[in-house]
Parts: sequence; structure tokens; C-alpha cells
Amino acid sequence: MHIVHQDAKRGIIELFPETLDDLWHLSHIIEPGDLVSSRTTRRIQDTTGERLRSDRGIKKTFFMGIRVESINFHKYTGKLRAKGVIEKGPEDLVSLGSHHTLDLKLNNSVKIQKERWSRWHWKRIKEAIEASKIPKALVVVIEDDNADMGILRQYGVEYYGPIIGGISGKRMVQKNRQQVINNFYEEIVSTIKKFEGIEGMVIAGPGFGKNDFYQFISQKYPDIARISRLESTGAGGRSGIHEVLQKGILEEMATEGRIAQEIRMMARVLKEIGKGSHLVTYGKKEVKTAAEAGAIEELLVIDELLREENVEKIMDLAENLGGKVMVLSSEHDGGKQLSALGGLAALLRYALK
Repeated sequence: MHIVHQDAKRGIIELFPETLDDLWHLSHIIEPGDLVSSRTTRRIQDTTGERLRSDRGIKKTFFMGIRVESINFHKYTGKLRAKGVIEKGPEDLVSLGSHHTLDLKLNNSVKIQKERWSRWHWKRIKEAIEASKIPKALVVVIEDDNADMGILRQYGVEYYGPIIGGISGKRMVQKNRQQVINNFYEEIVSTIKKFEGIEGMVIAGPGFGKNDFYQFISQKYPDIARISRLESTGAGGRSGIHEVLQKGILEEMATEGRIAQEIRMMARVLKEIGKGSHLVTYGKKEVKTAAEAGAIEELLVIDELLREENVEKIMDLAENLGGKVMVLSSEHDGGKQLSALGGLAALLRYALK
């Protein structure tokens, strides 16, 4: 993402989203009450009364501005939609005051006007711009004849698979067994190649399958092997991917480690809760009390609560008194665990009890 234009006096900033992650960031920057404008295409019908039944109208592209009532990000379809009342647009083409859903798309600038831009809004924009410079990371977990993949996005993990190899057990005789194994590995490679911009990959799993696959790509696909490293896990599938994230391997590879960091921080919170420690607290009321006492060392906030003014005050208070604030995505396991705790949790410098 990058900034196209900024007008601080009028509270306007125009952003250019380039990735699916950018759309996710926008879904948390745009709020109800904002005036959002973007290029849109509508099919305009002939209103002269002479329109033929087969005439579907003419497509016209123009800028439209709506006063946002709701915003929805659909990660599986890659669509960000803002719904609201039309306030800007050519009056001969749109009906001002009517409701419309604006599709905010990649490589299409979005102009946002707010009454007040908080520093958390600016922090998220800065994060999105910086994140665009970070290479993407992929985790491939192989167990027997099953392979699962997870590509690291800023909002969470996108899972792919499983890819099934159909390889029989070692004790069973299978004609062309090695060819079947090679076909399985080729299918994994074919899937890997579909992801653009991958600059770091972890090949993991509980057995020797990962080693055999690494040897295969070292011989046939050295470019992929060059950006890969091996890692043992206690489980396969999505559990194995989650295990890789918890180990912090991605930071060591200088790849996208935000989600791994969030998951590990949440694991720390759950560990303290499990011990019955007084150095952790969760829930809005409890965390607010800790913030007012200046006791917060690390504050975890679920992204869904950022639009609540009282939560923003807690974040400001915690940071002003020396605490660190981490916003967790609600899309991954760590975020879901935080949501179950009320969306707010804090690790404390000292016990309040």
C-alpha cells in the first residue's frame, strides 16, 4: 500500500491498495461515518422508454462517494465492500441519498475522509506500507503422503490442501512406487509455484517425508530449495503449521513474522492464566484497571475492538505509561483465543492483588 494524496486540514487521505493484506488493513481503517470515495462501474439503463428487452444498458465508470454504514472484508473472495448512503457522484448517473455498496478493489485508489484520524489509524497505515516491503513466507508440512500448506498473510494464515499422494505403505508392493512419490512431490511444487513473491519457505513434518521432498527439490528445483529450510514438528497438517509459527522460525528467516509473533504472545498469556498467575489479566474492566495503575507491560487487543472509543483510550493510556500494545488479527487461532477472553488481555509488570 502507498499514500497517493493527503490533505490533513480536511482529514482526507487517498490510499492505493496493492495486496489482499492492504484490503484487510483498510477494513480496519474505514469506519462507520467516514466518507469513502472510489472508482466504480455501474450499468446505466436507457430511461427514454424506448429500451429493447435485450438492451442491458451501458457500463460507465466514475467516482462515487458514500457515507459508510458498514464495512465487510471477505478474505476468501478477496473483496472489501463498504455499504452506505451516496453523497458524491454524477447526479445524472446516481441517485444521491440512496444506498449503495461500493466494492473497494486492488490497484484502485480509495479516498477516506474522517472527522478525526487517531494515531492508531496512522500506525496501521504505516504498518501496511512497511509490510509491503516484507517478503512472503510459506510453510509446507509433509506427513506420509499428505501435504498441507499455509501462506502467511498479515491477517492470519491461508491454508491450502491437503494434497494427497496415494502412496501405499512400505510393506506393500506397489508398481512404480517411486514414480508415484515423484508425482506427489511434483504436485506440491506445482502448488508452490502458484504463489507469487514467496521468498522464504519452511518444509516441516514429523517424519522423513520432509527430508525426501527437500532432496527432490534440491535436484530438480534448486531455486525453491535455496529459499527453504527444514524443521521437525511433532504433528502434521495444520497443527504442524501452527507449531512452526510458535517456534519463531519465520523471524529468523527475515520473512513475515507478524502472525507468528502474535500467536506466541497469546501463548504466553494463556500460559500465565494456566499457572494462576497474578501477572496477567483479561477483560475490558480488568485491563482498564491495570492500565490506570500503570501496570501493563504488554497489552493485547483484538482488531475487532479498535473502533470502540473506550478501547482506544485504554490503548493510549497503556502506551503513555510505558506499556507495549499489540493488535491481534481475529482471523488466526491466537486472535480467536483472545476473542474468547473478551478481546483484551495484558501481561503485567507487577501483581495488582
